[in-house]
Amino acid sequence: MYQSYPSAALMPPGGGGLYWRPVTKTDAPEGGTSTIRVIETAQRSLRFDFRLTRATTYPFVSADMLFEDGEGNAVPVDLSRFDTITFTAKCNPMNALIFALPTFDAAISKPGDYLTYPSPLTFFSCNERGTPVSLDLTRLTIPQWWYDRMHLDLSHQSYQLNQVAKFVFGVSQQTPRDRDSRVEISHVTLHGRDYRYLVALAIVLVGSWCAFAFWFFRAHARELAASLDSKLRKDLPLVAYRQLTLEPFKDKEKAAVLRFIATNYTNPDLDLDRVVAGTGANRNKVNEVLKAELGMTFTAYLKKLRLTESARLLTEAPAVTVAEVAYSVGYANVSYFNKLFKEEYGCTPKVFKSVASAAQQEQHDS
Repeated sequence: MYQSYPSAALMPPGGGGLYWRPVTKTDAPEGGTSTIRVIETAQRSLRFDFRLTRATTYPFVSADMLFEDGEGNAVPVDLSRFDTITFTAKCNPMNALIFALPTFDAAISKPGDYLTYPSPLTFFSCNERGTPVSLDLTRLTIPQWWYDRMHLDLSHQSYQLNQVAKFVFGVSQQTPRDRDSRVEISHVTLHGRDYRYLVALAIVLVGSWCAFAFWFFRAHARELAASLDSKLRKDLPLVAYRQLTLEPFKDKEKAAVLRFIATNYTNPDLDLDRVVAGTGANRNKVNEVLKAELGMTFTAYLKKLRLTESARLLTEAPAVTVAEVAYSVGYANVSYFNKLFKEEYGCTPKVFKSVASAAQQEQHDS
């Protein structure tokens, strides 16, 4: 799992095997007077002071992390295994900056001339307290002015991360003018995903689970069959055929309530009001009878009666379908019946039916 999510911390330089040095850029070539100065702090962060002036129409400064090899030569790096960059940005005053990613394109770019490099970018904001920033490196946008400068049409929107020259932290049109400003970029970390390791892990897990599932299914089927048989033996005499023991009751009203429910439980519209109307007993009497005799509420008893009868039908009538069983015990909604049955017996009616059939076949063979 660790190998599936590679990461590289870029501060200080050399972290994650990636070396860089800070460089700056201003609007001086266009006649601007903006200034910028990088403050060295053992390069555990990229801190810089700048002042943006109004000498040009589009004043600009930036502090860049220029990638290089171990000998100090500027070289593009392959970041294709990463798709996200995170960092913490502090700005005084509050600011809106750009993050750009100049990438070398052999068909267009001239080595060392970064204006010819496609430079997809995005914006982020920061304040004095520090703002955590997370950017998707695969979803940046190349600005239109670059296409105009390179005389290219806008259809060339794609870019690759296998030849990244540097990271650029620059000002935007919302950056304050004629004011001393400071920016600190820290905890720069690249994150990625390598699905090869996840695929390998999935193959191992699937193989292991298949072997386990085969063993577990056989053991579980035997245990489930025994459990269901025990539950049926317990429920059938008590609930499904409760009407056979009604006559001994001296309380005729009690007998009438139990008989009415046992006779009409297959009616999908049966509810407490219908029991009251059909027996002449009041609601309190119905609940009192069920609590005293069975320890259940009306709703719980009706559900128990229907599900137990459905289990008997699934066991004794292999040819009957689940839908037919559901309708025959008073459930018009098969999905709802399946949900209640699984809550009661721990498996779906279909599984229950197959387990019961297998158990009967095993008993017949023995």
